[in-house]
Amino acid sequence: MKTKLFFPLTFLFLVTLACTSQDSSPIKKGASLKLVADGFKFTEGPAEDKHGNVYFTDQPNNKILKWDHQKDTVLVFMDDAGRSNGLFIGNDDVLYSCADEKFQLWKIESPEEITVIADGFDNTNFNGPNDLWIDDKGGIYFTDPYYQRPYWERQAPEMDSARVYYLSPDYKTLRVVAEGFDHPNGIIGSVEDKILYVADNSAAKTYVYDILENGDLVNKRLFVEMGSDGMTLDNKGNLYLTGDGVHIYDKNSNLLDHIEIDKGWTSNVTFGGEDFNWLFITALDVVYKIEMKTHGIRWE
Repeated sequence: MKTKLFFPLTFLFLVTLACTSQDSSPIKKGASLKLVADGFKFTEGPAEDKHGNVYFTDQPNNKILKWDHQKDTVLVFMDDAGRSNGLFIGNDDVLYSCADEKFQLWKIESPEEITVIADGFDNTNFNGPNDLWIDDKGGIYFTDPYYQRPYWERQAPEMDSARVYYLSPDYKTLRVVAEGFDHPNGIIGSVEDKILYVADNSAAKTYVYDILENGDLVNKRLFVEMGSDGMTLDNKGNLYLTGDGVHIYDKNSNLLDHIEIDKGWTSNVTFGGEDFNWLFITALDVVYKIEMKTHGIRWE
């Protein structure tokens, strides 16, 4: 564990409400954005553990950081983080990472104990795993778009398709469960509702699928004509999409609210804090949080 600290600031930012009635918004009345920490290059992949702590990445600086909810401080959890992008913490309370430096999926039990659990399909390197979601069995869904990275030697994809994969809970079986995307990016699911959302960011579309018992995806349908980088769900089934700030949709695709972020790009969101009722937002060089009326669904 490293000890470099980033002290949280108390600046407040206004929230732009895009709904006609604040009663329908999941944002707590009067809440404003609070700056958790800044000074990064590009923040991504926020993921909460069962205690309410939030991990996130600073991909250009090749670090994973951790916000401690009790101390309200951010410290470096891991250097040499495989250029990690999306993160997720499984029901085993272990951190999993889309480590796209070498096009891999990692299981990180500690900064010193890393296991590569997937590194290609059909003897071909992945495009670059981007985001992931883990089901209640421990199976892992992840997106694999191609975004050229400055730290890669290759200048073109080795695969002819950008897909969504499912890795079995024992990590022994990997299969394609969805394809036909330009750039599949954000991904999030609901165990209770047995559905999975996948955003095709460059195509400006987000889809929803039904999840079968064996992990297969069926009944693809358009959820909204908007893409997303990372995304999350709350306990009311509302979907949070990122890019131009944070757009919040109910389960019927109705826009409830829009959190305006004056940073040019918002990459990802998750719920954290002791009661999981704070929405954490990664946006370029900063991390924000805002208090919500709803809460996350991971550790209810």
